[in-house]
Order: sequence, then C-alpha cells, then structure tokens
Amino acid sequence: MAAGRKKVSVIGAGNVGATVAFHVAQQGYADVTLLDLPDDLTLERPRKTGSMAQGKALDLNQVSPIVGYDGRLSGTSDYADTAGSDVVVITSGRPRSPGMSREDLLAVNADIVASVASQAVAQSPDAVYIVVSNPLDAMCHVALKATGLPSERVIGQAGVLDSTRYRNYIAAALKISVEDIQAYVLGGHGDQMVPVRSLTTVGGIPIQKWVETGKITEEQLQKIEDDTRQGGGILTNLIGTSAWYAPGVATAEMVEAVLLDRKRILAVTVLLSGEYGVSDLYFGAPTKLGAAGAEEIYDLSKLVTLTDVELAGIKESAGKVQGTVDSLKELGKL
Repeated sequence: MAAGRKKVSVIGAGNVGATVAFHVAQQGYADVTLLDLPDDLTLERPRKTGSMAQGKALDLNQVSPIVGYDGRLSGTSDYADTAGSDVVVITSGRPRSPGMSREDLLAVNADIVASVASQAVAQSPDAVYIVVSNPLDAMCHVALKATGLPSERVIGQAGVLDSTRYRNYIAAALKISVEDIQAYVLGGHGDQMVPVRSLTTVGGIPIQKWVETGKITEEQLQKIEDDTRQGGGILTNLIGTSAWYAPGVATAEMVEAVLLDRKRILAVTVLLSGEYGVSDLYFGAPTKLGAAGAEEIYDLSKLVTLTDVELAGIKESAGKVQGTVDSLKELGKL
C-alpha cells in the first residue's frame, strides 16, 4: 500500500465489487484489495488458475494511465492481504436460482456473509464494515453478529442507492438537473421502502408545490415513487441480473464519507435504538457518516412533520424487515 493512503478491501469480485473498487481507486485517496475465492461457485465458467479478483484488479489497474489515477488495486483470495483495512465492503452473495425458495436463499447468503465477515474482522478489527449483500437489512444483522463490532461500525448500503434512483426519476420528469433534487428514501431495501415526499425539494422548493403548480402531476409522482420501490426489479428484468453501476457508485460514496471523515448526512442502513419507534433492527435512516462510521442517526419523525402515509409506510417497512430477521432466527442464523 502506498504511504499516506488509506486501505479499502472489497470482498466479492462480482460486478458490484469491481465497480466499488474502480471508483474508490479512481479518487486516489485509497488503495484497494479485491478478494474472492478461486472456487467461487457463482462463476459461469470455472478458471484453471488464479481468481476473478486477480483478473479484475489487473484489468482495472491497466485503466489508470488513461483515466489518470494512482490508487492501486490488488486481487487476492487470501484474507491476510486485507489486513489493516480502514473500510471493508462486503458484496458477497448468491443470486436466487430456479427452484430455490426465499428461505433457501436467505440461509445460503447468511452463511456466506457470516464467513466473510468473521474472516475479514480477524484481519481488520478496527475497520468500518459496509454491507451490500442481499437481503441487505438482514445481512447487516448477520455481519454484526459475525464481527462482534459496535453497530456504528457495521452499516449497510441501500438508502443512498434508493434515494439516488428517486432523485433521478424526478429530475427526468421535470427536465431539471439531478443536482438540484434533494430527497431521502427510508426503510428496508425492498418493496416497502419509503420515499419521503414531504422532505423532497427541487431547487429548494417542496415537491408538492411543483405538483400544485402543474409542473408535475400527482399521477407522475406516484409512478416515480412506485418505480423507485421497484427499481431493482425493473433493472433485473431489463438486463437479466442485478444492477451494479449505481449500487457500486453509491457504495463508493459511503466509503469516501468514512475515509475522509466527511460527516455526510446520507440514507444509511443502521441499527436503530428507538428511532421511528423501532429498536434492535437494521433500517434505512438519515445518518451522519464519518470516520467512526454511523456517528449519529436522525429520527425525522422528531425533526419534521411526516405525513400519516409516510409514518404508516415506515411502520410497514419495519415489519417487513423484522419478518426477514425472524426467519433468520428460525433458521438458526442469528
């Protein structure tokens, strides 16, 4: 690792993991170790030698003279090479295959995340861990148990991605720069996520004012909210697999906030302790993200007036996440 730069390890060299690695290295503030196993059963074609991580790291390093970044990427299948990481990103997991039940997938990915997290923390006990593996909220619980770390250092990436999708849809509908759209999506990473319309602004103006003045219709906005909830499914239907560019870049934004101690307020999956009336549950909420991880969680219901629809949505979303966590407990994974 180059002197003066931080170290990030990305566990899982699939599309999302490689995208995270590329964007972090491109910024030049960290060197990246990309890890997977030579006998990774998720591969379409087995390799005779080496690992996917080694190949992708070599490919990404060869981009550096063109793009102009000095962050170095290395690929490995040895957890010892991840030692001393400042941030560890966990993207490992299996997609659902034909004939596989939801419970089967939940159990398989819980085992993968538990194994990855326990091996990574043995090498990097002081790191902040960012979980990307699905089902996201439940896998955060698995990683928390496996690492034994304080909950502020085990967080999940979902809300940054969901909020980005929401902002993008609004910007496209209004033909306005996405940079001028401010919005949060709360809750679990699934169909019950909650786009918070009452806090959504366009150029500092509440989105409802844009509806009232006819710039966007109620029907358009409702469809945008529905499409945001179904964002992952829409992309899977179009490309035949899970998205990777937006999830990878969203994760890299969180990595930057931690490494550079940015104190960003982002929608992060964190362990709640009474916020929104929810306790001991990983849930998407606005969070100050810095060097210590999740440094402060903001309960919007105590800061602003949320609508009855939004409050009901938060309750429903929490119930859905709790159901998944309960399933993990029944399977003996928590």
